[in-house]
Amino acid sequence: MGAAAADLEARQLRILRRVEDLELAAQQHRIGALSLSDAEAEVEAGDTEERLSALLAARGVHDFAFRRVPADYYDRSLEERRDLLAADSVAQLCKSIVMVNTKAAADVVDCSNPKNSKYYVVIVQYMARLNAENIKNFLYTLNESQIPKKRFNMRLAPEEESLMLTGFVHNGVTCIGMKTAIPVIIDEAITKLDEDFFWLGGGEVDLKLGMRTSEFLNAFNPFVVKCS
Repeated sequence: MGAAAADLEARQLRILRRVEDLELAAQQHRIGALSLSDAEAEVEAGDTEERLSALLAARGVHDFAFRRVPADYYDRSLEERRDLLAADSVAQLCKSIVMVNTKAAADVVDCSNPKNSKYYVVIVQYMARLNAENIKNFLYTLNESQIPKKRFNMRLAPEEESLMLTGFVHNGVTCIGMKTAIPVIIDEAITKLDEDFFWLGGGEVDLKLGMRTSEFLNAFNPFVVKCS
């Protein structure tokens, strides 16, 4: 092999090695980018859980847990949901619903007065039947009959209003960490459960939050009402 041919071969080998190095670097960059994206996704997915955990801990609630559930969670029976959450009974499965007083006086437009608020978040068991009349009677009594009973008519708030007030989408609503400080009503039946523990939405559709009932009551001081 002549000197020129040998020199050409050497140059070709150097070019091939350089191409291989560039391809390897590009591959590592892509892998790194994917890893970063995955990490960011995990952090983003964990933001709600971390935020609510901090809020609960700050209020003195220490016995709580989060559970991720399948996308078809709400298509399943209460018994299946109980098992997914490792709950003791279906009676522990609860939901937070935003209710609006459609007959409130014209000057009652927000949640600044807990006794006579435009909106309330009501925590009730899935197995229970909500009795809006009981809530109406409670609020009437709470205001010492100073407000006419006809001024109370509690109805389920439209989804867009619920989202605007809480910051949480349908099936993800929780009374913890809401955008608006809405007064909370919890059904008396939940406070009487033997387990002293209940589950409700965790801020995302597939995230559920369970906590010690007695700790929740002490930390958030909700109105306890016979809602069902």
